[in-house]
Amino acid sequence: MRVAIFGATGMVGQGVLREALLAEDVREVLTVGRRPTGQRDPKLRELTVADVGELASVRADLTDVDACFYCLGVSSLGLDEAAYTRVSYDYPLAAARLLAEVSPQVTFVYVSGVGTDSTGQGRVMWARVKGRTENAIMELLPNGYAARPGFIKPTYGAVSRTRAYRIGYAVTRPLFPVLRRLFPNQVTTTDGIGRAMLRVAREGSPTRVLGNRELR
Repeated sequence: MRVAIFGATGMVGQGVLREALLAEDVREVLTVGRRPTGQRDPKLRELTVADVGELASVRADLTDVDACFYCLGVSSLGLDEAAYTRVSYDYPLAAARLLAEVSPQVTFVYVSGVGTDSTGQGRVMWARVKGRTENAIMELLPNGYAARPGFIKPTYGAVSRTRAYRIGYAVTRPLFPVLRRLFPNQVTTTDGIGRAMLRVAREGSPTRVLGNRELR
């Protein structure tokens, strides 16, 4: 497979990138973002863009991609709806629209989150924006999916770029074994998400919205 990853420098993206590079059936991994990952691997090719919403410069590179894992995201803290929509709707739709043209059979997995509002009309801003994004991607791409992880444990050195999240993960890390035992379907890991997304790319899924239970 040829795999593209958006947001490979984020916490989830780091886990997905690791698993893609380890997978024997992945022959090339393309990362798309504004900064390099710092990783080195014969399979890896990094595509740097100034604006993730403007992808014309990487159009040829994304032709004939088998799977795209869209892990790029931002915290809604301190953002109004317009700013959050630009990152969480406009950017992923730009990628999905381009791939619909150059790789129409691509398996596209958009990383959303538990609590996302499928109606796109709810009172919680981030949930309705991501709900609209999920719906648009699944309407545009026949092999479009939404992944909704719950509590995520960063593994194998994955680190969140959001300071508040880093603090939260540090505080809750000792509790992870207890949380996993008490709420097994609500917690996962960055490497687990990566393996789940690769399995969807290989085999598809009977459901297009993958909650934490399905990801596990």
